[in-house]
Amino acid sequence: MTRSHREGVGTGARSANARRRPPLRTGLKDAIFRLSTGIHRALFTISNGRLLGTVLGMPVVTLVTTGRTSGKQRSTMLTAPVVDGERLVLVASFGGDDRHPAWYRNLQANPNVRVTFAGSTRTMVARVASDEEKAQLWPRIIAAAPVYAGYQQKTERHIPVVILDPVQVRDRSATT
Repeated sequence: MTRSHREGVGTGARSANARRRPPLRTGLKDAIFRLSTGIHRALFTISNGRLLGTVLGMPVVTLVTTGRTSGKQRSTMLTAPVVDGERLVLVASFGGDDRHPAWYRNLQANPNVRVTFAGSTRTMVARVASDEEKAQLWPRIIAAAPVYAGYQQKTERHIPVVILDPVQVRDRSATT
């Protein structure tokens, strides 16, 4: 047996660690994404939303989800291409990556989220838009940010549209 066959070179065999590790390109993409989000978050927070409160003409929101495995609060900054009164619409595009973003997987496990938007923080409930709702919302999303059409073309993954509805506070006077 030749050395290359013993070591698995050229045979497609890889160690268990190599299979679990994302490719360098994916790891680099993730690191750049985290760095740019961190810088954006810092400027947004320091300026109380006066700097970078919109991106590509869309309002920026800070979404806080509960980690699906850790149970810890996880915060990410996103844009809301559609705002209908109190309802916000998000797109789980992850830049056209073949993976769903972590925030989307977290809200699937626990749809109760907290959102900071337009100077206020509120509790909301997330849900994935039905096919019919997405069909109605997608033209508005693309009109607000054509980049989302390109993201959908980059991946075979069905990019979910997420609707955030405010939690309705019950009127206590009606029960007394």
